[in-house]
Amino acid sequence: MAKVDVLEYLAALAKKGLTGVARARKVSAIREYFRYLEGVGVIQKSPTAGIDTPKREKHTRQYLRSDEYTKMLSLAGGNPRDYAILQVFLQTGIRVSELASLTLADIDMTKPAITVRGKGSIEREIALEKRGVQALKNYLAVRPESLSEVIFLNYQGAPISERGIRKLVVKYRKNAGITKRASCHTLRHTFATYKAEKGVSPFQLQQWLGHANLNTTQIYVHLGKQNAKKIMEQTSLA
Repeated sequence: MAKVDVLEYLAALAKKGLTGVARARKVSAIREYFRYLEGVGVIQKSPTAGIDTPKREKHTRQYLRSDEYTKMLSLAGGNPRDYAILQVFLQTGIRVSELASLTLADIDMTKPAITVRGKGSIEREIALEKRGVQALKNYLAVRPESLSEVIFLNYQGAPISERGIRKLVVKYRKNAGITKRASCHTLRHTFATYKAEKGVSPFQLQQWLGHANLNTTQIYVHLGKQNAKKIMEQTSLA
C-alpha cells in the first residue's frame, strides 16, 4: 500500500459523510498497523508518514429564530408546566441540569429573580422578566401537592428528570415543525445569541450563563456582531 492509497481511502470516507473525528480514528488505526510492520521489518517506511490527522469540524451553535420558539411557546400554552419550562429556558439561558434542580426557595417573586446552582455548586442570581414571572406564577397556581421542594414535577408528582425535560423540548420542537436538531442547549444558545445581538456585555452574559471562562462567552458576542451586520443589510434604507 502506498501513501496515495491511504489518501484515497480517507477521501472516500469523507465523501461517505464520516466526520473528522471518525476519520481521525481510522488514520490512527492504520498508522499503528504500519508502525508495527515497520518495527518488525516487514516494510521500510510507513505509507502514513506525512499524512495529517483529519481535524474535528467546527460545529456552529444552533439557535432558534423568534418565529420558531414562538411557535413552541404557542403549542405549550395550554400546559402551564411545559410553558413555564420553555419560558425559563428562553428567559434565563440556564442549563437543563440547573432547571431540573430549581426549588421553590430559589424563586424570589419580589425581586424578581431565580437563584441557580451551576457547575461546581457555584450559585448565581438571574433576574426574571415579566413573561418568566407570569409563566412561573401560572404554573405554581396549579402545581400538584408534593413532598418535593423541586419546582417542576412529572405527572406522578415527583421531580421531573433531565431526560424528561429533554423529551419535552424535543416534542414541542417536532410539533412546531422545526427540522433543525434543537435541544435544551439550543434554547440556552438562543437566549445568549439574542442578548448579544441586543448589545449585552460579555461580562453580563458570563454571569447569567455561569461560564467560568470569559472566552466561552465570547462566541455569542461574535455571533451577535455577525447577525447585527446581517440585520443592517436587510434593513438598508438605500
